[in-house]
Amino acid sequence: MHLHQPDQIRYYTFEIFETLPVVQAIFTRQGGVSPEPWASLNTGSLVGDEPANVLENRRRSFEVMGRSTESMYDVWQVHGIEVVCADSPRPVDIPHLRADAILTDRPEVTLFMRFADCVPIFLYDPRKKVVGLVHAGWQGTVKYTAAYAVEAMRQRYRCDPQDILAGIGPSIGPHHYEIGQEVADQVRQAFGQDVSGLLHSDNGFGVQFDLWNANRLVLEKAGVRQIEVSEICTACHLSEWYSHRGERGRTGRFGALMALKP
Repeated sequence: MHLHQPDQIRYYTFEIFETLPVVQAIFTRQGGVSPEPWASLNTGSLVGDEPANVLENRRRSFEVMGRSTESMYDVWQVHGIEVVCADSPRPVDIPHLRADAILTDRPEVTLFMRFADCVPIFLYDPRKKVVGLVHAGWQGTVKYTAAYAVEAMRQRYRCDPQDILAGIGPSIGPHHYEIGQEVADQVRQAFGQDVSGLLHSDNGFGVQFDLWNANRLVLEKAGVRQIEVSEICTACHLSEWYSHRGERGRTGRFGALMALKP
């Protein structure tokens, strides 16, 4: 990934999309107005921060990318498999739909999601001109949410999965993501014989789950062949990223944005 800092805001972009007609960014926590413990570019409205701070942080994020907040389409992320196809921005007086993947083929729509350890997944089909964002924590990973997004791209927009480019963004790394036996059993059930590279034992004192490689595998099983994995751990770099686990739940949410260029 490439780091950008045109002003106080720092954000990353995927190399795989760099020369293509898309707007893309994963924002760090720097450059906003929120106080501790949400300092400072918190874009999550359900974590205790003042609404005015969240709105200003979103405005700054969109402005640095040359987008208007009026173009935003976002959802209520619920760790599920629902996919929303957005034909227009979401009016502020319309309630959020519950979903964990958003797609659009409209340049006037800016897709936006919020994260703090879960995996941001960016999708783009350069032939059909379709973009997508996916939110995948451990639940979305074992439910194959990214694969549902790819299937929706195929059905709704007639995309060929082999044409789709994907980016797996910053999230909690396997060395920081210890899981319990119940979750490990669900991972084993979801990935079957492929699970050996996804679960790691820490000297016999716990099991760690590799969300990066798990979602890469989900995408490959869905037919996607061109995938960039950032391998940036949110829990390792708390000065740049919000981490729900690294900060014991008292933290903000960093934003992820994607849109088609007009």
